[in-house]
Amino acid sequence: ARDVAVKRAHLENVPVLLGSATPSLESLHNTHQGRYAHLLLSERAGNARPPALAVLDVRKQPMNSGLSLALVNAMRRHLDADGQVLLFLNRRGYAPTLLCHDCGWVAQCRRCDAHMTLFAGQRRLRCHHCGSERPADPACPECESRALSPVGAGTERLEEALQGLFPDTGIARIDRDTTRRKGALQSLLDSVHDGSTRILVGTQMLAKGHHFPEVTLVAMVDVDQGLFSADFRATERMAQLITQVAGRAGRAERPGQVLIQTHHPDHPLLQLLLREGYAAFARAALEERRQASLPPFSYLALLRAEAVDGELPLAFLRHARELAEALQPRGVQLLGPIPAPMERRAGRVRAQLLLQASRRADLHRLLGPWAQQLETDKLARKVRWSIDVDPQEMF
Repeated sequence: ARDVAVKRAHLENVPVLLGSATPSLESLHNTHQGRYAHLLLSERAGNARPPALAVLDVRKQPMNSGLSLALVNAMRRHLDADGQVLLFLNRRGYAPTLLCHDCGWVAQCRRCDAHMTLFAGQRRLRCHHCGSERPADPACPECESRALSPVGAGTERLEEALQGLFPDTGIARIDRDTTRRKGALQSLLDSVHDGSTRILVGTQMLAKGHHFPEVTLVAMVDVDQGLFSADFRATERMAQLITQVAGRAGRAERPGQVLIQTHHPDHPLLQLLLREGYAAFARAALEERRQASLPPFSYLALLRAEAVDGELPLAFLRHARELAEALQPRGVQLLGPIPAPMERRAGRVRAQLLLQASRRADLHRLLGPWAQQLETDKLARKVRWSIDVDPQEMF
């Protein structure tokens, strides 16, 4: 949407204003290249003070459904001072994994290479990738043991733990599962604003766009999933999310605090973000991208293919690579094909071929005639395929 708006403005010869507290690395690179003007807002709305950010090292610490003792104690202090608390966990459900303690069996989706998420309140297992669901197994299907253990924590489990720790405190959970019914979201938000809810648990739905003037403590329950990923944009998204969620704290006169639980407190990009802010993080991340020749210092296109027949996607992509090489692409590197990071999704096997160029013109010079060849290719008719220019995720 951002790139479409910029292109439309260019075609109409009108100015365009992109507003964000956490601009993408591509947008920041455009400011460094003089393509964009960079306008900075140096103060928060209402002259509110920025919240204090701190890391909670949870290594070797006892955890209660994802909550460390240090975090629970901090929550008590803020609640005793009549503040509200927001806990952020970008993982729905009760637990992301259901494990047999006796034989090691794990509840897997039958259509995807993914674990099923346990929803304890409904006693169901659900796949967040294809949407399939089934009743939760009462016993292990491999060894018939009933020692099934939920592993990890989602917002549902977090809410349950908080109800035990703070039985006399109003708690609300805001995620896709609690806001399906018409008016449910507004009702939950009203309970926060009228003070009947003191602890708010939520997913990315709460990251931005909400004003909670009485929230003085925001906690990121688990940021580790964003520190290590097959997607090179994962750390950028993590930094944006931390900055956006931190913006929910101390938005009025009362000072705010942000606590970040992690098993990797010494991660250099995380430390830089906490010490010097998003701008410093972005400079370091851009330098990493430059050294690795990743966007915005190169241009990508991803040819994806999927089929029920597990042999077809890679066969099609190998043929597609041969067609591309026959066009003698100048300045374009072909990488793959390889299976997708999640190879099977919704019952279909997936693979991908990556194209990388240092100049956008070289990439598009190849894509036009190559796409025309693929559209009439016999093998292409046996798979679903697409070309994603400037892919935002690699899965």
